[in-house]
Amino acid sequence: MEALALRLSQLDRLSEGAIRVVMFYDTLMRRRVDLPALARASAVLAECVAGIRLHGTGQVIRMTPSGTRESGPALPASTTVPITLDEEEIGTVWLERPDAPGPLDELLLDRLAIAAAGVIERYGPARTTMADPALVELVISADTDEAARARALRLLGFAAGLPVRVVAVRSPLPLDQVGALICPARPVKAAPLGDTGVILATTVDRSGFPEGVHAGIGTAGSPDRSWRQARTALRFTTPREPVIRYDDLGALALLAEIPQDAAQDNADVAAIARMAASPEDLETLDVYCATGSLRRAADLLHLHHSSVARRLEQIGRTLGIELTQPSGLTRTRLALTAWRLLQA
Repeated sequence: MEALALRLSQLDRLSEGAIRVVMFYDTLMRRRVDLPALARASAVLAECVAGIRLHGTGQVIRMTPSGTRESGPALPASTTVPITLDEEEIGTVWLERPDAPGPLDELLLDRLAIAAAGVIERYGPARTTMADPALVELVISADTDEAARARALRLLGFAAGLPVRVVAVRSPLPLDQVGALICPARPVKAAPLGDTGVILATTVDRSGFPEGVHAGIGTAGSPDRSWRQARTALRFTTPREPVIRYDDLGALALLAEIPQDAAQDNADVAAIARMAASPEDLETLDVYCATGSLRRAADLLHLHHSSVARRLEQIGRTLGIELTQPSGLTRTRLALTAWRLLQA
């Protein structure tokens, strides 16, 4: 009877401790703490080093009972529990207890793993702007199934259901700098993909792009569709208009669908190609097509309007188009845009 009474009293103490552990982690989750704070609180509670490792990024966090990061050699883990999200193991949590595991260690780690999975789903594990190109490619590929796309977005730090825009970039500056400028306060990731940079962002400040950067911005929604749109918009950019939103193209986006052979064989496009050998004439035509106004074009070119008029008259004869007529201006704008798309 004495032995039974002793066991029952121990069970009561363990039950009380278990409830306290559960309440402890419930409070941390309500406060939406990050991964280092979770590891720190767990180390203090367990009175030994606690660790968190994420498989996708290799990130390791080890905290001591005093609340500081442990940078020394790791002891063998006394207890480990996997972090799972959507039935996939994405990491591990553990305790480095120098002696035997405590009676509540497994429960503590179970709750830590659940809390860590919640943090990763909400915020993602990474704090840097540059991302693994393989993960970014999974997000924007049309061949990726939705479950794999969702996992890749989560590993990149985008919470479930968060709208993501894709930006196609050609930049002399590092992509992480561009990403931080156009989306300074929200999740943003960047990676090179061939000769084009890819930026994934929840919001895009068009005015934040630095000088010298050309960018096409896709719509929010499906990342693979947004990537196609962003690449199309990038083809329409010019030194005069270096950043273009796909939404702003409207019917002009249809020009990007024209086969290259058909565009090259068009008489107006071929005439633009021949005239492009003269940078001065090309700039004059570009400014006039952008403004539709002789005087406005003269202001931008810093020339007298009569000089611009003479240039346009000569250019019109070369192209075989009456530039001062609305139909002629429309033809020239379309031909100039189609020629630029061929160059892009």
